[in-house]
Amino acid sequence: MLRKNIIFFALLLLMPFFVLAQGYQLPKGEKFQKIKFELINNLIIIPVEINGTELTFILDSGVSKPILFNLSESDSIPINNVSEITIRGLGGGEPMKALSSKNNAFKLGEARNYSQDLYVVLDRGINFSTSLGIPVHGIMGYDLFRDFVVEVNYSSQKLKLYDPKKYKYRDRRKTQTIPLTIEKRKAYVEGTVLMKDTANVPVKLLVDTGSSDALWLFPAPEKGLEIPEKNYEDHLGRGLSGDIFGKRSKINGVRIGDFELDEAKVAFPYRESFQGIDSLGDRNGSLGGEVLKRFNMVFDYGRGLVTLKKNGNFKDPFQYNLAGIDLQHNGLRYIAESIADVNGIVKDDGNDTFGNVQILLENKTRLSLVPEIVVSGIRAGSPAAEAGLQEGDVILAVNGRKVHKYKLQEILKMLNEKEGKRVRVLIERYNRDLMFTFVLKKMFDDD
Repeated sequence: MLRKNIIFFALLLLMPFFVLAQGYQLPKGEKFQKIKFELINNLIIIPVEINGTELTFILDSGVSKPILFNLSESDSIPINNVSEITIRGLGGGEPMKALSSKNNAFKLGEARNYSQDLYVVLDRGINFSTSLGIPVHGIMGYDLFRDFVVEVNYSSQKLKLYDPKKYKYRDRRKTQTIPLTIEKRKAYVEGTVLMKDTANVPVKLLVDTGSSDALWLFPAPEKGLEIPEKNYEDHLGRGLSGDIFGKRSKINGVRIGDFELDEAKVAFPYRESFQGIDSLGDRNGSLGGEVLKRFNMVFDYGRGLVTLKKNGNFKDPFQYNLAGIDLQHNGLRYIAESIADVNGIVKDDGNDTFGNVQILLENKTRLSLVPEIVVSGIRAGSPAAEAGLQEGDVILAVNGRKVHKYKLQEILKMLNEKEGKRVRVLIERYNRDLMFTFVLKKMFDDD
């Protein structure tokens, strides 16, 4: 039964265009629809309405069909024409049970699809919200890119969905349009990686807006894709089928079209994380959000083209987890704060607690319900690990700043600001407050 369901899922992914439903449509007479998105940890977070319920999705160009997950008891989302299947995604885990649902109504702005297929993952352990700091209910990608010319403006954090029949290419300064290959509902570009001590290596890369990382390469010494001598083992992320681990390093650069990024961050994922993929074919790796966000882009799947224009992020240095800490939300906690100064005068700092519930007590103390931030992972040999931090530690403050006043990604930035910076972290462990101090070290020595 398991084998049959997996085969059935694979057949769905290979269905030709002419048997697909009508797809997305713009309101009559409109040339495009504009949608505002949030850019969190290099990921595009968009509002989506499904069968009348407002949800939040990651725009993932690497996913074939929308996948819905992270549903709580309070969520009420009607879905249509349901059958049970088994699916497998990236990660080293086992296949998981899911529901296949047809003929659902999707709405993005005023763009609508009344016959959208989707999958619902039943495993409650699949939850990206805790690591992003906002509710995220699913991922979607290919169907949107198939039906529109999609402009992704990372600078202004806006999408434009154009009617392909009405979209016109214009000669624009400092842009380049290059071929985009669509295979099995995924998009690929040709590029070149500048490896250390070897010739430049041509590569075929998956365009993956659903990856927050920069560049993934599959080791292939016979092609010149060797893991650099200076590397470290790291947790690279989480897929639908579990955690993904590999080696992290840097290379001299990566070139896409005429654009070249120097000293590029690269990861070499272990092959067992890709056991759910029948064949990688001639693919050599992936381009993720930390590279893609350096461009404003126009994806034209129908014509097999992508247009690139570098933006203000282009020269930003690549970000490493210098502290070696992963954080996540872990429910809520109460904190007590004085709201009066030394003279007993009630003060207003004008800085509302992020997502709080407040109770004012008679002794001028404010009791607030705020997100609890915990250490969800720690890299062996990292500055934080050597200082004594542990998984499960509750983060209270970083460099004197109380973390409940900040979003999760802002806290991570405090912990990884720059090499050589001294970081002080106040944590709670077994009802005791402890202070740890460490210095952020260079990940790789200069050659």
